[in-house]
This record gives sequence, structure tokens and C-alpha cells, in this order.
Amino acid sequence: MNWIEMTDEAFRDLLRAFFAANVPSHLRNHPHRIPRWAESKDWYLTLASKGWLAPNWPREHGGMGLDAGKLLIYFSEIERAGIPRLYDMGLYMLGPVLIRHGTEEQKQTYLPKILSGKHLWAQGYSEPEAGSDLANLRTTATLKDGEFIVNGQKLWSTFLDDATHMYILARTKTGTRKQEGISFIIVDLASPGITRRLIKTLAGQDELGEVFFDNVRVPYENLVGPLHNGWGLAKDLLEFERLNNGSPKLPLSALNLLTAYGVSNGVLQDPWISSRFTQLRMDLEDQITAYRYFGERLKSGKGVGPEVSILKVWSTETFQRIADLFLELTGEEGIEAYWSDDDPTGALRMFFNSRPATIYAGCNEVQRDILAKRVLQLPG
Repeated sequence: MNWIEMTDEAFRDLLRAFFAANVPSHLRNHPHRIPRWAESKDWYLTLASKGWLAPNWPREHGGMGLDAGKLLIYFSEIERAGIPRLYDMGLYMLGPVLIRHGTEEQKQTYLPKILSGKHLWAQGYSEPEAGSDLANLRTTATLKDGEFIVNGQKLWSTFLDDATHMYILARTKTGTRKQEGISFIIVDLASPGITRRLIKTLAGQDELGEVFFDNVRVPYENLVGPLHNGWGLAKDLLEFERLNNGSPKLPLSALNLLTAYGVSNGVLQDPWISSRFTQLRMDLEDQITAYRYFGERLKSGKGVGPEVSILKVWSTETFQRIADLFLELTGEEGIEAYWSDDDPTGALRMFFNSRPATIYAGCNEVQRDILAKRVLQLPG
């Protein structure tokens, strides 16, 4: 089926009908947490068998090959159906990097296993002393007898509990600028010398974690791209990540929950609340337009450039404003519901989840620095 040649309306109808008929009821409208692999595996494999799992991959690699417009439709219908986030580090982060920079052997080895769910991926970028200043990383990968010996620590890795593999940045050369001498390496998390520890968040979730590497031996063929030149790949991946984290998915999902609550309780009839709600909806519509623009640039091969940082700021701060209004409207009901076994609103949990959104994937202060220096050419 050629989705590209379908009209937007026909494509939307196709997605909507399939999601309505096939999304398991226990996965719908999961505002509180990301379902674990055991819960989402069947749906992941259903999308894979349909060929709908990797909307942003080229069709020759098993993806849908969607343009930016249809990618937005895909995500909006995902959110409309209440479908939760899948284990997507391989789909939206590593996959595009391998397609662009990996060897043919790496593509044939890893891409099919991402689509089949045999490999579940976590990201090994941030460290205790290298978060937004990622080039300050200290994890080392020393080349010895045709292998890398990896030592160090990675922090804030999503989906770590079920992950089978991790892609990491490690320092392979010293005595150079900190952006140089870094390599992009794939690590099997079953390797000896690896210790994992989960981290419980303020919202009571534990999908984050940290990893310790103690003389972990990694084959040289797990190097992606040239040795010592992983920073270029990292910037590519961050480009994908910032486009993904700058997508309208998060605020759109939050606005859908706020809308459902507002309609059921009649609070949107209040002129003051209606005005604030309308402003948020307009902010989101503007962001959708901007996201479509950057998506088209990436699809055309032009790259999105440093100005893509605006999307991450826009998306996460809109998400926070929606969460603020939602919690304000639910009041005591939203706070008390958080402590119950069945939270009917998810308002307080959404509020908790919205706080770190402006920090992860490069905090918004850093994104504004990028915009100031590299786009507006302001002095340091």
C-alpha cells in the first residue's frame, strides 16, 4: 500500500479505523506511566506485522516512509486513540542513525531486530558530570587487541529495565578538544561487567536508570561510524531526538485529556477558562505547523539546523502550561485521586511528568543558548 499517494483524509481514516479495532483496551489512555514491555509487546508486534511500526524509516528498511505531513497525522491519531509510548529508542533514535551512518552489516544485523522486538534499546549519553554539556563525558572505551574496554557510568537511561542493548558515547582519545575523540558504540547489556540500577521519579515511575561499566569488552565491529568521530553522529541523533521531543505528541496528548475532563465537567463553559484553553490550543496548532516545516526539511535531506531547538522549547513548555491548567481545574480532586488505586484524571501525575520535560534531551536553557548563538548570532 502506498501511503504517500493517499490523500491525508484517506490516510487518517485508515489509521483511525485500524487503531479503533486493534488497540488493546488495557493500553488505551495511559496517562500515568509508560507500559512495560510485557504489557505493550503484543501491540508492538501487531504494528510491526502491519508495517506501521517505524513511520519515519525508509520503506526499503521496513518503515512507512512517511512525509512530515503524514507523520503528523500518524502521531495525532496515535494520541487520539490513547495509545501509549512504545519502546521507541531503537525506532526513533538509533534506527535513523544506523540507516544514515551504519555499515551494511550493522543495518542487516540491528534494524530487523528492532522491528521484531528482539532488541530493546536504551540510550547511554548523559553522565553525572555530562548532562546538557554532553561533550564533557568521562566514560572511556580503550581499544585493546581488537576490542573496546569500556569503563564509566551512564545516567537517566529510559527503558533500562527491559533493554537488551544500549548505544553509548565514550571517549576513545584524549588530549584533544572535548568534542573530539568521542566514539559511538553499540553495547550488548548482557555483557559481563555491567550493573544496572533503576531510579524512581517524583511521579513514582521507574522507567529511568543508571548503568555502570566495569572493564566491559565490546567488539570493534560495534563501532558506528569512524573511530573518534562519534560527536558528528551524536549531533545527528540529537537532531532526530530534538525533532522527536519537539513533536506535538506530548502536549497533544495532554490537551486531549484536559479537553475530555473539561467537557465532562462543563468547566470549559467558563469564559475565563475557555480563553486560557483556546490560547493553549492555538499555541499547539502553531507548534504543529513549525514541526511540519522542520520535518519536511529533514525529509528533503537539508537537515533541520540549530533552529530546531525551538521545537523542544515550544513543545515542553506548552506541555507544562497545559498540565498547570489541568491541575488547577481538578483541584483537590486531582490531588486526592493521585493517591488512589484508580486515578480518574491523572492531573497530578501529568504535572509531575511535565516538570522534567524541559530538562531532558538538553535543557531548555541550553536550547535557548543554541538559538541565541547559532541562529541569532548574539555574542557569548
